[in-house]
Amino acid sequence: MSLIRVDSSAGRLRFGSIAMPCTIGRGGTCAASDKKEGDGCTPLGTWPLRGVLLRPGKAIADGIRLPWRWVRDGDGWSDDSADPAYNRPVRLPRAFSAESLIRTDEAYDIILVLGHNDAPPVPGQGSAIFFHLSEGRPTAGCIAVERADMVRLLPLLAPGDAMEIV
Repeated sequence: MSLIRVDSSAGRLRFGSIAMPCTIGRGGTCAASDKKEGDGCTPLGTWPLRGVLLRPGKAIADGIRLPWRWVRDGDGWSDDSADPAYNRPVRLPRAFSAESLIRTDEAYDIILVLGHNDAPPVPGQGSAIFFHLSEGRPTAGCIAVERADMVRLLPLLAPGDAMEIV
């Protein structure tokens, strides 16, 4: 297993000899046990890389070794603690609140799903903690990097790798 190490106080991400700037949540960091839905905090801890979601026409899959799939219209991620599918991929529209994985910006052109609060999900303790492309501002709790950095890093990652946020 290899670790992507995020130094949240320095705003730096390191994987082996590769280092790059990264962005964290607008609420800073918090202990995973203190994470609450919508607080903007990035949860501290080590989170497995579950897989990659790619937007057709906006990303390429060449060389990706992690499990991956294309995002389709209607793909979402439940962020409603009352939803039985909380912190899981869902189809939209939906009776519960869910974030669309097709966005008007480029942030979700490439998404690595982090294994935060998913085994099993605890309602209200945070959903959709992703590693995605930078929007040029703090995230809602995710980790983000520039597109060129993500494209360079993605083919180096393998099943069993994880992200450590400190």
